[in-house]
Amino acid sequence: MARVTVEDCIDKVDNRFELVLLASHRARMISSGSEISVERDNDKNPVVALREIADQTVSPGDLKEELIHSLQRYVEVDEPEAETVPMIANESGSGSSEDEVDLTFNRMSEEELLKGLEGMVPPDKSEEL
Repeated sequence: MARVTVEDCIDKVDNRFELVLLASHRARMISSGSEISVERDNDKNPVVALREIADQTVSPGDLKEELIHSLQRYVEVDEPEAETVPMIANESGSGSSEDEVDLTFNRMSEEELLKGLEGMVPPDKSEEL
């Protein structure tokens, strides 16, 4: 039964090694309680996983993404780089160097920000807008 199922799956997943990885990952998911999308027919989890891939009830692309996600220990977050913003000219249109002000921004750690927020007092409710 499994040999025929593997032959059916080769159409969906070209590489046999990738098929083994995806089917084993899906079999572990079934073992941990994931719903199956085909009838069990007294088959074990790896065979059920191969039948799901062959019947295209689960997407090999989705299985691959879930497998990669399950193996990741650290996910790197891309943060945008700081950009310099050009100074806006005065209303008079003069951009002389005498009018320019050197602006510096202080960086604050998350702990300092939380301490500052804790020290803030909420406004009185008597003040209405």
